[in-house]
Amino acid sequence: MARAGRGGQGLARVVFVVRAGAAPLWWLGVLAAGLGTLVPGFTGRRIGVLAGAAAFLVAAAVVAVVRGRRYAALAGTAERAGRYDILQDRAVTMRKWRRERRWWLLLAFLVALGSSLAVPAAGGMVLAGCGVGLWVKAAWIRRRFERDALLWVPVDWRPAQAGEYRKTGVAAGR
Repeated sequence: MARAGRGGQGLARVVFVVRAGAAPLWWLGVLAAGLGTLVPGFTGRRIGVLAGAAAFLVAAAVVAVVRGRRYAALAGTAERAGRYDILQDRAVTMRKWRRERRWWLLLAFLVALGSSLAVPAAGGMVLAGCGVGLWVKAAWIRRRFERDALLWVPVDWRPAQAGEYRKTGVAAGR
Protein backbone atom coordinates (compact mmCIF):
# COMPACT_ATOMS: atom_id res chain seq x y z
CA MET A 1 0.00 0.00 0.00
CA ALA A 2 1.08 3.52 -0.67
CA ARG A 3 1.88 5.01 2.69
CA ALA A 4 1.78 8.67 3.52
CA GLY A 5 3.50 10.38 6.41
CA ARG A 6 2.55 9.50 10.00
CA GLY A 7 0.84 6.20 9.20
CA GLY A 8 -1.63 7.42 6.58
CA GLN A 9 -2.21 5.85 3.19
CA GLY A 10 -3.21 7.00 -0.27
CA LEU A 11 -6.90 6.47 -1.01
CA ALA A 12 -8.80 6.52 -4.31
CA ARG A 13 -12.56 6.93 -4.52
CA VAL A 14 -14.32 3.63 -5.27
CA VAL A 15 -16.77 5.08 -7.80
CA PHE A 16 -14.01 6.53 -9.95
CA VAL A 17 -11.89 3.39 -9.86
CA VAL A 18 -14.89 1.36 -11.06
CA ARG A 19 -15.83 3.95 -13.68
CA ALA A 20 -12.29 4.46 -15.00
CA GLY A 21 -12.57 1.67 -17.55
CA ALA A 22 -16.01 2.59 -18.86
CA ALA A 23 -15.01 5.26 -21.39
CA PRO A 24 -12.06 3.43 -22.97
CA LEU A 25 -14.03 0.19 -23.27
CA TRP A 26 -17.02 2.02 -24.76
CA TRP A 27 -15.04 3.97 -27.36
CA LEU A 28 -12.77 1.08 -28.33
CA GLY A 29 -15.87 -1.12 -28.63
CA VAL A 30 -17.68 1.39 -30.84
CA LEU A 31 -14.58 1.73 -33.02
CA ALA A 32 -14.13 -2.05 -33.30
CA ALA A 33 -17.83 -2.54 -34.10
CA GLY A 34 -17.74 0.19 -36.74
CA LEU A 35 -14.65 -1.23 -38.38
CA GLY A 36 -16.08 -4.73 -38.03
CA THR A 37 -19.06 -3.86 -40.18
CA LEU A 38 -16.72 -3.18 -43.09
CA VAL A 39 -15.90 -6.90 -43.34
CA PRO A 40 -18.78 -9.23 -44.30
CA GLY A 41 -17.43 -12.08 -42.13
CA PHE A 42 -18.57 -15.70 -42.14
CA THR A 43 -22.06 -15.02 -40.81
CA GLY A 44 -22.83 -11.84 -42.72
CA ARG A 45 -23.31 -8.30 -41.47
CA ARG A 46 -26.97 -8.58 -40.51
CA ILE A 47 -26.50 -11.63 -38.30
CA GLY A 48 -23.30 -10.17 -36.86
CA VAL A 49 -24.95 -6.90 -35.88
CA LEU A 50 -28.01 -8.65 -34.40
CA ALA A 51 -25.84 -11.08 -32.45
CA GLY A 52 -23.68 -8.16 -31.33
CA ALA A 53 -26.72 -6.25 -30.09
CA ALA A 54 -27.83 -9.22 -28.01
CA ALA A 55 -24.28 -9.73 -26.72
CA PHE A 56 -24.08 -6.00 -25.88
CA LEU A 57 -27.13 -6.27 -23.61
CA VAL A 58 -25.90 -9.46 -21.95
CA ALA A 59 -22.38 -8.07 -21.38
CA ALA A 60 -23.73 -4.82 -19.93
CA ALA A 61 -26.07 -6.69 -17.57
CA VAL A 62 -23.42 -9.17 -16.41
CA VAL A 63 -20.75 -6.54 -15.77
CA ALA A 64 -23.24 -4.33 -13.91
CA VAL A 65 -24.39 -7.15 -11.60
CA VAL A 66 -21.18 -9.08 -10.90
CA ARG A 67 -19.72 -8.55 -7.41
CA GLY A 68 -22.60 -6.41 -6.20
CA ARG A 69 -22.80 -8.30 -2.92
CA ARG A 70 -19.07 -7.87 -2.37
CA TYR A 71 -19.35 -4.10 -2.80
CA ALA A 72 -22.30 -4.03 -0.40
CA ALA A 73 -20.42 -6.03 2.23
CA LEU A 74 -17.34 -3.81 1.99
CA ALA A 75 -19.44 -0.63 2.09
CA GLY A 76 -21.24 -1.88 5.18
CA THR A 77 -18.00 -2.42 7.08
CA ALA A 78 -16.28 0.80 5.96
CA GLU A 79 -14.37 2.65 8.64
CA ARG A 80 -13.69 6.35 8.89
CA ALA A 81 -10.59 7.52 7.02
CA GLY A 82 -7.65 8.48 9.20
CA ARG A 83 -6.40 11.98 9.76
CA TYR A 84 -3.22 11.40 7.76
CA ASP A 85 -4.79 9.54 4.84
CA ILE A 86 -4.25 11.23 1.48
CA LEU A 87 -7.26 11.38 -0.85
CA GLN A 88 -6.40 10.98 -4.54
CA ASP A 89 -7.96 13.30 -7.12
CA ARG A 90 -10.50 11.87 -9.60
CA ALA A 91 -8.37 12.71 -12.64
CA VAL A 92 -5.31 11.04 -11.12
CA THR A 93 -7.33 7.91 -10.34
CA MET A 94 -8.66 7.67 -13.89
CA ARG A 95 -5.29 8.37 -15.51
CA LYS A 96 -3.51 5.83 -13.31
CA TRP A 97 -6.08 3.10 -14.01
CA ARG A 98 -5.94 3.66 -17.77
CA ARG A 99 -2.16 3.85 -17.87
CA GLU A 100 -1.77 0.59 -15.94
CA ARG A 101 -4.20 -1.25 -18.25
CA ARG A 102 -3.45 0.30 -21.64
CA TRP A 103 -1.98 -2.93 -23.04
CA TRP A 104 -5.01 -4.95 -21.90
CA LEU A 105 -7.28 -2.40 -23.53
CA LEU A 106 -5.28 -2.61 -26.76
CA LEU A 107 -5.41 -6.40 -26.67
CA ALA A 108 -9.18 -6.36 -26.06
CA PHE A 109 -9.61 -3.99 -29.00
CA LEU A 110 -7.54 -6.22 -31.29
CA VAL A 111 -9.47 -9.33 -30.23
CA ALA A 112 -12.79 -7.55 -30.82
CA LEU A 113 -11.59 -6.35 -34.21
CA GLY A 114 -10.27 -9.82 -35.13
CA SER A 115 -13.55 -11.46 -34.17
CA SER A 116 -15.18 -9.44 -36.94
CA LEU A 117 -13.81 -11.93 -39.43
CA ALA A 118 -16.25 -14.47 -38.01
CA VAL A 119 -19.13 -12.36 -36.68
CA PRO A 120 -19.00 -8.73 -37.86
CA ALA A 121 -19.33 -6.05 -35.15
CA ALA A 122 -20.18 -8.53 -32.35
CA GLY A 123 -16.84 -8.35 -30.54
CA GLY A 124 -16.85 -4.57 -30.57
CA MET A 125 -20.39 -4.49 -29.24
CA VAL A 126 -19.42 -6.82 -26.38
CA LEU A 127 -16.54 -4.49 -25.51
CA ALA A 128 -18.88 -1.49 -25.59
CA GLY A 129 -21.37 -3.41 -23.43
CA CYS A 130 -18.68 -3.99 -20.82
CA GLY A 131 -18.03 -0.24 -20.75
CA VAL A 132 -21.72 0.51 -20.26
CA GLY A 133 -21.89 -2.13 -17.52
CA LEU A 134 -19.05 -0.46 -15.62
CA TRP A 135 -20.75 2.90 -15.93
CA VAL A 136 -24.02 1.44 -14.58
CA LYS A 137 -22.17 -0.26 -11.71
CA ALA A 138 -20.44 3.00 -10.74
CA ALA A 139 -23.78 4.82 -10.81
CA TRP A 140 -25.32 2.08 -8.66
CA ILE A 141 -22.51 2.31 -6.10
CA ARG A 142 -22.82 6.08 -5.94
CA ARG A 143 -26.59 6.03 -5.60
CA ARG A 144 -26.78 3.22 -3.06
CA PHE A 145 -23.76 3.66 -0.82
CA GLU A 146 -22.58 7.24 -1.13
CA ARG A 147 -25.64 9.18 -0.01
CA ASP A 148 -24.03 10.34 3.21
CA ALA A 149 -20.37 9.35 3.06
CA LEU A 150 -17.87 8.86 0.22
CA LEU A 151 -16.20 5.44 -0.09
CA TRP A 152 -12.44 5.15 -0.61
CA VAL A 153 -10.08 2.25 -1.28
CA PRO A 154 -6.27 2.12 -0.95
CA VAL A 155 -4.70 3.11 -4.27
CA ASP A 156 -2.90 -0.21 -4.69
CA TRP A 157 -6.06 -2.30 -4.33
CA ARG A 158 -8.94 -3.04 -6.66
CA PRO A 159 -12.36 -2.10 -5.23
CA ALA A 160 -13.85 -5.61 -5.19
CA GLN A 161 -10.71 -7.21 -3.75
CA ALA A 162 -9.89 -4.66 -1.09
CA GLY A 163 -9.74 -5.81 2.48
CA GLU A 164 -11.59 -2.75 3.73
CA TYR A 165 -13.05 0.54 2.56
CA ARG A 166 -12.65 3.91 4.20
CA LYS A 167 -15.27 6.65 4.23
CA THR A 168 -15.24 10.39 4.47
CA GLY A 169 -17.91 13.02 4.86
CA VAL A 170 -20.26 14.33 7.52
CA ALA A 171 -21.90 10.95 8.13
CA ALA A 172 -18.61 9.03 8.27
CA GLY A 173 -18.63 8.94 12.05
CA ARG A 174 -16.01 9.94 14.54
